[in-house]
Amino acid sequence: MAATIEKGIAFVLALLVGGTTSFQLYKDWSSTGLDNQVTKLLLGLMAFGCILVVLAAVGVLGGG
Repeated sequence: MAATIEKGIAFVLALLVGGTTSFQLYKDWSSTGLDNQVTKLLLGLMAFGCILVVLAAVGVLGGG
């Protein structure tokens, strides 16, 4: 029971963070400069991490 609640919370928060990250990445996509490129890289990695959390929460990754 506790694992189901934990997976549900992880799923909802990953969608929230992933959506916010994707929106910010969309807004910053045309920016130039080294610091902006690093920011875009980090936002992309965070969005990828959120995708992995969603896949793990629904049971596709992690065996369960």
